[in-house]
Amino acid sequence: MAQLKPFPSHPCATTTPSLHATEHILFNRFWKANPCSFKQLKPKANVGAGRLQVVKAVLSSDSAVEVSEAKKGSGLRGKLNKVVLAYSGGLDTSVIVPWLRENYGCDVVCFTADVGQGIKELDGLEAKAKASGASQLVVKDLQEEFVRDYVFPCLRAGAIYERKYLLGTSMARPVIAKAMVDVAKEVGADAVAHGCTGKGNDQVRFELTFFALNPKLNIVAPWREWDITGREDAIEYAKKHNVPVPVTKKSIYSRDRNLWHLSHEGDILEDTANEPQKDMYMISVDPEDAPDQPEYLEIGIESGLPVSLNGKTLSPASLLTELNEIGGRHGVGRIDMVENRLVGMKSRGVYETPGGTILFAAARELEFLTLDRETIQVKDSLALKYAELVYAGRWFDPLRESMDAFMQKITETTTGSVTLKLYKGSVTVTGRKSPFSLYRQDISSFEGSDIYDQADAAGFIRLYGLPIRVRAMLQQGI
Repeated sequence: MAQLKPFPSHPCATTTPSLHATEHILFNRFWKANPCSFKQLKPKANVGAGRLQVVKAVLSSDSAVEVSEAKKGSGLRGKLNKVVLAYSGGLDTSVIVPWLRENYGCDVVCFTADVGQGIKELDGLEAKAKASGASQLVVKDLQEEFVRDYVFPCLRAGAIYERKYLLGTSMARPVIAKAMVDVAKEVGADAVAHGCTGKGNDQVRFELTFFALNPKLNIVAPWREWDITGREDAIEYAKKHNVPVPVTKKSIYSRDRNLWHLSHEGDILEDTANEPQKDMYMISVDPEDAPDQPEYLEIGIESGLPVSLNGKTLSPASLLTELNEIGGRHGVGRIDMVENRLVGMKSRGVYETPGGTILFAAARELEFLTLDRETIQVKDSLALKYAELVYAGRWFDPLRESMDAFMQKITETTTGSVTLKLYKGSVTVTGRKSPFSLYRQDISSFEGSDIYDQADAAGFIRLYGLPIRVRAMLQQGI
């Protein structure tokens, strides 16, 4: 852990915290915005995952929003003690905070996971949570855990949903939900809540994770309970409860961003005949506007997992971050698809996954060197099921975990490097090498070989084709 300089003295401070670099940034942002709004700010260990750090901003009692009368007894729908809410600071989750307090008479702890959605989305969260009526804001940097423990296993498995979707949102939900379970234990909460709608996949992904990791937790899903039917109603509710929301009544796209991808849904995309607008894309340039010169990359892989870029060893999150920048610059990784949601309907989404597209191309190509035909076929068939399980939110299902053990074992020798060429939206493999390569030039060459005698092929063909020959003889009365 990097050694950081002590924070400057402040009249509200009684101790000098020592924080991780990411926490240092978040602390300074909160501190400068409202330096006297904290009565406690210190790192807390993540329950069940000690390597993670937590930034906890506890709102001081003199500035916190008054607890509603309902909290003295029970809310309109019952009574909960404390709820951990998956919080983004947007319209939906800002409205959910007062709604939970009003309907369940509970203390609300807002939780935000940093999975690489961008620093702008983390700005001002403490002030927003405070204004909405939350008692605490907990922020965790999950980027390395997300890529290492969720993205890379899917990459190693070759998991792609319905031929196209690289599972960006599907992989992020279980890591967030797991952290929420940890926080719930940490703060003594008896419930968790999310802002997923009743039409989407995410509600399933969150709740199956809650079931798997702490079945005792109560789960509140406001979109399945309240009378709010859309953004117009949500804005009116926010106004009624004096909750500031950073939106207008005109919605453009519904987006989800993390270190693996950026998704776009809604607006003109709901008509499958419409071409996406050029200005919709945010992390990749139009291939037509990409550089006229190709760029070559070398991806180093060990036991099926990426470890280096152009000979430089990088952490999982750092490697993906660099590839996102490079791939986005060349217009790589754009997908437009109509997918089958778990809840039964079809939906259209446009995805930008520049770094992920590069890594999938590299990992799959290296397997052609290191795996035999039968193994590739079995692995590919299991990859389909693996992707379905992840898409359906069954990350902590024993079946996925067992399949992951197979994937880990079968890729033990998938070590080497792959050279790729990026050019105007395309990723082309130009070279591959491995110390465990099953390719033998002395066997495959058109020149003579002591190992492979071409005359042996005649007997092989007669035996291999015997069923076909017998059937033809029967049909022709021979």
